[in-house]
Amino acid sequence: METFLKSVAHDLFEKTGGELSRTAVIFPNKRAGLFFNEYLAKESERPLWSPAYLSISELFRQSSGLLIGDPVKLVCDLYRTYIEVTGSDEPLDNFYFWGEMMISDFDDADKNMADTDALFSNLKDLNDMSEGFDFMEDEQKEAISQFFHNFSIKNDTALKSRFTLMWNSLGKIYRQYKERLKTQGIAYEGMLYREVADSLSVEELPYERYVFVGFNVLNKVEHRLFSKLHDAGKAMFYWDYDVFYLKKPHEAGEFISRNLRDFPSELPPSCFDWLNRDKQIEFIESPTENGQARYLPQWIRENLTEPEKETAVVLCNESLLQPVLHSLPENIRHINITMGFPLSQTPAYSFVKAFVELHTEGYDAKAGHFLFAPVVSLLKHPYMQKISPHTANVESELVKGNRFYPLPSELSKDGVLEEAFSPCAGNLSLCERLSSLLKQIATLHKGEKTGDAYDQLYQEALFKAYTMTNRFRSLVEDKELDVKTETFRRLLVRVMSAASIPFHGEPAIGMQVMGVLETRNLDFRHLILLSVNEGQLPQSGGESSFIPYNLRKAFGLTTVDHKIAVYAYYFYRMIQRADKVTLMYNTATDGINRGEMSRFMRQLLIEWRHKVGRKLLAAEQIPDASRLLVIEKTPEIMERMADVFDTRRNKHALMSPTALNTYLDCPLKFYYKYVARLAAPDDVSADIDPAKFGSIFHHAAEHIYKDMSGRQQTVSREMIEKLLKDTVRLRRYVDNGFKELFFKPEGDPSAQAPQLPEYNGTQLINSEVIYRYIRQLLRLDKEYTPFTFLDSEVKVREYITVRTPQGEIRSCIGGTIDRTDCKDNMLRIVDYKTGGEPEAPESVESLFLPARKRPHYAFQTFLYAAIMNRKMRDENSGRTVAPALLYIHRAASASYSPVIKLGKPQVEVSDFSIYEGEFRERLQSLLEAIFCADIAFTQTEVEDNCQYCDFKKLCKK
Repeated sequence: METFLKSVAHDLFEKTGGELSRTAVIFPNKRAGLFFNEYLAKESERPLWSPAYLSISELFRQSSGLLIGDPVKLVCDLYRTYIEVTGSDEPLDNFYFWGEMMISDFDDADKNMADTDALFSNLKDLNDMSEGFDFMEDEQKEAISQFFHNFSIKNDTALKSRFTLMWNSLGKIYRQYKERLKTQGIAYEGMLYREVADSLSVEELPYERYVFVGFNVLNKVEHRLFSKLHDAGKAMFYWDYDVFYLKKPHEAGEFISRNLRDFPSELPPSCFDWLNRDKQIEFIESPTENGQARYLPQWIRENLTEPEKETAVVLCNESLLQPVLHSLPENIRHINITMGFPLSQTPAYSFVKAFVELHTEGYDAKAGHFLFAPVVSLLKHPYMQKISPHTANVESELVKGNRFYPLPSELSKDGVLEEAFSPCAGNLSLCERLSSLLKQIATLHKGEKTGDAYDQLYQEALFKAYTMTNRFRSLVEDKELDVKTETFRRLLVRVMSAASIPFHGEPAIGMQVMGVLETRNLDFRHLILLSVNEGQLPQSGGESSFIPYNLRKAFGLTTVDHKIAVYAYYFYRMIQRADKVTLMYNTATDGINRGEMSRFMRQLLIEWRHKVGRKLLAAEQIPDASRLLVIEKTPEIMERMADVFDTRRNKHALMSPTALNTYLDCPLKFYYKYVARLAAPDDVSADIDPAKFGSIFHHAAEHIYKDMSGRQQTVSREMIEKLLKDTVRLRRYVDNGFKELFFKPEGDPSAQAPQLPEYNGTQLINSEVIYRYIRQLLRLDKEYTPFTFLDSEVKVREYITVRTPQGEIRSCIGGTIDRTDCKDNMLRIVDYKTGGEPEAPESVESLFLPARKRPHYAFQTFLYAAIMNRKMRDENSGRTVAPALLYIHRAASASYSPVIKLGKPQVEVSDFSIYEGEFRERLQSLLEAIFCADIAFTQTEVEDNCQYCDFKKLCKK
């Protein structure tokens, strides 16, 4: 394959006779020079002086006495100029991000050598002067006319007034800003380029000959530089193109046509007829973005060239770099990655982000506490765990104590944690602390040798993050950057997210992995492009700008049309010399990706006269046969069950109603939870789940009645009416429930919590709902008075014997009754419910039959009733036992009765002894099934039971 650079090297060598010591070869970027040098060396049979290789950016910078300023400092200097010109009191925090946009506009105006006096003039003057712009073409004049047609100065609005006021100040800001920068010896890129283009003396340049290779679109400053060198006879031009898109109106050839006209090429057109030849082009459609990376190993095995450097993988979406690197097959001997690895995909970046978010969004300076989520995010970070041995213990204590508002004091368990979690006094303190932590991490990381291929990369990422943090620190110390901490966070994260770490290697050998821009001037025999989607090639959207489209067009600034034409050239130039081209795109619609092939692919289908192959990439689907998961009760499992449930081995053994309900709903879940003792990880949340909501209500109700009547005291109507009038006291009961069960004090459980909980919005709403539920309960009980309050949160137990073929199990059934009271010799077993729907079991049997709406609550209360009924008999009390479910949210009616109703028609179970025999018989059968070695633990057949199961992923049902 005759590559473009090889042709240029041959032609240049022939025309110069190899005398290149006073020659500079200029490329759009530096990478092409490495390949060019290799081709040039092969032209000579003897050693020769190499020419100088420069990028166009280096050429401009070497020709100027100014230096490119730090991007953050440039915005800060612009802000000072803006304040001076406008007299605005707008803070830098608000200005910063649109200040970047203003510099971008100034940069574009300078690179295209726009008449900035005219462009940034008063809009009314601009309209009046537009007829006198003789330097403009008719199309540009039409663009200005169109702008003022759509933007009428007479029809004013508030937004238009603000734009006009800002626009009329731009000219003065532009001029004073450039003066400010020049006095410091710095510039933004466009300012430096324009200064060189205006003042450059060709005679003062260090080289006799300048060879420009492979350029496409030229801005005005580049065009002027080329013209000066061309007119002085010091320039040679090599343009890379193809007659396929040059002999007809085509966006890919738009700029090359002008370049060839103004600066004729050293190579004849006969060297550029490649796309008219037949070649193998294939379109492959992928259902997902990452699916392309998974297909890549197969493509490489089938298409890797010898030498490997003639094969390239081009990523139109550079975020695919990591999945691509993980997909590369082992048969590749050498690989060269031309694009940098994104800093945002390294642990160093995630550490910086976690740290600054902790000290901005995650810290409440007024309350003096952090938020749980950002604290744990930093504690769980592998770098934090690397430099402090106490992170796991601290996290565990926070979770155990439900500390969703942790204090700095409880996080500072060692010097590192104290440095990380002591509140920062400002941006300088934040930088100093972050810099110190990064240095400690880097020191430890450097001493570790894990053999991980990413070790060196991550080490460099730490260094990059460290140097960038120190750069910001210097700006803050010099008072160049004075913004709020939140703005500082956004700025630091934004700058770091745009940074990358270069890969080390020999660029001229090995298969190439590159972005679209890196392909300029390079040619490959076999080429695969990933993510050739609309929105990726060309990139969707334009950059934000103060300058409206029509004015940009009128003054020759960069527009979206330029951008599309540039990418069209990149696309066609990339494939023109290749023998085999594979273009992949994904059909998934996600974010900016519209799931359609690039316009350039569609264009190629229409324009190219040869056959284009089409394939559909589909992941092989291997159905995961749904299999029933069964856990047999092996001797080991039976031993484990005895250890858990037999009181002879475990004095705390208890078969609770919840455990029995779990078995009835799903035997496998019972095994996971109670036998294997698996549990979902604890979580800390400022939100109140239904279980916590119910617990706080129970706590308040318990303490109300214990304080009101003591044990076995009659509750009268007057007592409840008095309490209902004391709203402060009632709210205190609710607040105390929150303090003890939700806002747990730091450290010692007996420590005093704040007098009033710090409720957020959601918590305040929940507090109010619980308060109203308490009032509802009291109103309902007022209608039931007089009654004797016996006890609340009553622990009940009954020892049982379960006979199995393997022997006896001696266990215990029981739980905690919310409340017991007595009236007219009827003992009520009351279970409070703050959610759910009232249950009316059809029969005792229905309590034991698996079903979608099996009455769980009724089963629990019946179990308590059975235990209490036996106790009443043993004591000869003569009381009847009535199981009751008190649904607070359904108890608005004065005639509401919480006593459970059973059967059809529904009858209140006011005397449980009628049903006790059948209940106990079925309970005994259930217990025997649980402890029978021949009955395995199986999955439930009621799929609704799986919806919120903690073990859903484990059993894969």
